[in-house]
Amino acid sequence: MSPRTRPGRNWAALGLGLLMATSFAAAPPSAVASPDGGAAHAAAEPAPADYTLALDRSRTGPDISDSMYGIFYEDINRAADGGLYAELVQNRSFEYAPADNRAYTPMTAWAPVADGGATGSAQVVDDAGRLNERNRNYLRLRLDGGTGRYGVANSGYSKGISVRKGASYEFTVWARTDQRSGTALSVGLRDDAGRALADARRVTVRGDRWAKYTARFTATADSTTGRLSVLAEGGGTVGLDMVSLFPRDTYKNRPNGLRKDLAEKIAALKPGFLRFPGGCLVNTGSHQAYETPDLERRRSYQWKDTVGPVEQRPTNANFWGYNQSYGLGYYEYFQFAEDLGAAPVPVVPALVTGCGENKATDDPALLKRHVQDTLDLIEFANGPASSPWGGVRARMGHPEPFGLKQLAVGNEENLPDAFFARFTVFREAIEAKYPDIEVISNSGPDDSGPVFDRAWQLNRDAKVSMVDEHYYNSPQWFLENNDRYDSYDRKGPKVFLGEYASLDNRFRNALSEASFMTGLERNADVVKLASYAPLLAHTDATQWRPDMIWFDNERSWGSASYEVQKLFMNNTGDRVVPSRASTTPAVSGPITGAVGLSTWATSAAYDDVRVTGADGRTLLSDDFSGGDGQWAKASQKGSWRVEDGAYVQSDATAEDTLVTAGDPAWQNYDLQLKATKKAGQEGFLVAFGVKDTGNHYWWNLGGWNNTQSAVEKTVDGGKQTLVAKPTTIETGRTYDVKVQVRGRDVVLFLDGAEWGRFTDDKAAEPFRQVVTRDARTGELIVKVVNVQATPARTAVDLGRAPGSRTARVTTLRGAPDAENTADAQPIRPAESTVTGIGAKFTYTFPAHSVTFLRIKE
Repeated sequence: MSPRTRPGRNWAALGLGLLMATSFAAAPPSAVASPDGGAAHAAAEPAPADYTLALDRSRTGPDISDSMYGIFYEDINRAADGGLYAELVQNRSFEYAPADNRAYTPMTAWAPVADGGATGSAQVVDDAGRLNERNRNYLRLRLDGGTGRYGVANSGYSKGISVRKGASYEFTVWARTDQRSGTALSVGLRDDAGRALADARRVTVRGDRWAKYTARFTATADSTTGRLSVLAEGGGTVGLDMVSLFPRDTYKNRPNGLRKDLAEKIAALKPGFLRFPGGCLVNTGSHQAYETPDLERRRSYQWKDTVGPVEQRPTNANFWGYNQSYGLGYYEYFQFAEDLGAAPVPVVPALVTGCGENKATDDPALLKRHVQDTLDLIEFANGPASSPWGGVRARMGHPEPFGLKQLAVGNEENLPDAFFARFTVFREAIEAKYPDIEVISNSGPDDSGPVFDRAWQLNRDAKVSMVDEHYYNSPQWFLENNDRYDSYDRKGPKVFLGEYASLDNRFRNALSEASFMTGLERNADVVKLASYAPLLAHTDATQWRPDMIWFDNERSWGSASYEVQKLFMNNTGDRVVPSRASTTPAVSGPITGAVGLSTWATSAAYDDVRVTGADGRTLLSDDFSGGDGQWAKASQKGSWRVEDGAYVQSDATAEDTLVTAGDPAWQNYDLQLKATKKAGQEGFLVAFGVKDTGNHYWWNLGGWNNTQSAVEKTVDGGKQTLVAKPTTIETGRTYDVKVQVRGRDVVLFLDGAEWGRFTDDKAAEPFRQVVTRDARTGELIVKVVNVQATPARTAVDLGRAPGSRTARVTTLRGAPDAENTADAQPIRPAESTVTGIGAKFTYTFPAHSVTFLRIKE
């Protein structure tokens, strides 16, 4: 996952242009059978378009790996604490600090409480009385004596602790007291109005040494605003640490376990692998020392911090802006993979940071230590219980090895040469000691560009076995790139598509992903592993959208993309059966549109804007001597005004400040202007082919924190990169910019020299298919994605008679803008059976649908 600063990504309003312009209506009955009895609605839908789909029995398709589709887990969007990790207490060890988040204090999520007139004080301290060296803070309660009770209450995550009537909960705390007779703690659950949610439990703390105490509750009422209170009686001083509350009903009933509903939704995917723990968690901050002398916060993720007794694991500052407790650590990840029947694929830092940091570590001792840590990780996973790290695993409750076979080094590094030099050190050390472990490399944070090209060259030259690709793109990009892997070298490194998604969670996005996945399966000899990302998102703590599974403190639901992933992952098959399908007649024409100016976190000035037709006619000329009357503020963002004879956007914090001029029907023209960056983080943007704020092209000069420039195409708000190069825009320097548009060809000039060119002529084919064979069931699986508003009446030729005249059908269909939410999930699979299946038959695939036909061979 990469927090790119790419301008203009509109997470909420992405689409597929004309392919999805009309609203959904139910499909007419199939010529064989109606998938859902839609005859009553047939008149409301366009007439079907005719297609063909034929199996090619003369060729043998590639095998599909059992682990082709899997899941990528990263602690983003509160995926761990407050999410999959079932702990209900936030900041249970009082380790939150302003150094991690300016809003944090050691008492975040805690508040002093009292009853019966008791008084006292609650103070978080770090002194020699701490629980252990890695869990340094603890809470000291000073009790003033007398009647009543004094203590603290924890509000959990988000709006409160979710409590369900009849459910059981287990409370634990590490505590000590200076009272010889002991100190009684009253532990209870109440809602935010003070209503009791469970009968209080009494725990007596004895002795001035840390000890673990437990209590169990059964909830007597439902609530989403629960509070856990821990109140002490009497006088003296009490120390509290690792205050914890877990539901007893965790996934697989494991202690220190996982939230059951989330884990079960993940298990329902039947993933072939689990990639963990990230993502940007892995390679941010890894240039820092492994451990500073004063044990201050470390932002690099170290697997050894996450194993052993939970109370001895430190709390770390998460890259995504909150803290992580490490209660969900490497042992739990391996165990979860085992419970899922998935292969574990851990990712370790390569000492080259990514995700916007772009630093390389040149400390030989630190590199040596990280390499040894990685070797120790393999021993932790696979070593015998008699080995040092295999012994740690065994003492945690798993004497048998976890069976690790693959391990990735690095994640989205933007410095390919620096990364690969360090990757090579890791690879050589791993292969020397563990030759059976496959070491996976990566190609940076994007689907193309100079970093991607250089990384792939290095990986090919070194004969790396597998390369991890990541990209997040518009639905249009996914439709246009179904054939991406058709041309990959069959003898080169294999592909691990470790992170990908279309940039929203509407059904149109899931449809485009489904279309792309048919291309992944068709190229299963190249694409060996693939995982949508991110996996989880809490509705009240979201850093990234889209996400596969959404949740709040009490509910969880799968997005439309989840339903697509589940359908493909549960119906993969063992081998591709080659097939051919007819295509949709292309609708093309020249690039048309007005022109525009914009900025992104930058102040810039524009002058001498001129648009000239290919025939030499002047379409627009503006030196701003007469004001800005020719320009419309498309986005209503920023502060535009004429200053000193130039058009200036002066707000250096505003983003996407597009202003436009001209006619949306313009075609075949030259756009020339002068642009000057005045201040800010990036450069400036010059737009052309502008239809509106969600449909245009722009040349983003000095984007991505002023590290590169690119032409981005926006369709219904969703962006894709057409050409990119490293570029830095200097502040105060005036640049001559020219964009030449001819048909669908564009040439770009910067200061009189050609900067780049592209032809935007890729077809966004709306009808895609792939066929696989399931050896276990003896079935063909015909998978068809129809993203358009027109049903696809398809003549299917299986090449031979099937073993049965019936087929099992699973269909996902809905309005392109439909989105699954907590209250409604309109995108759900519909199961049916159709008859009349023969060697040749006709089936009408509904508009806006994903359909799987299972046919007995």
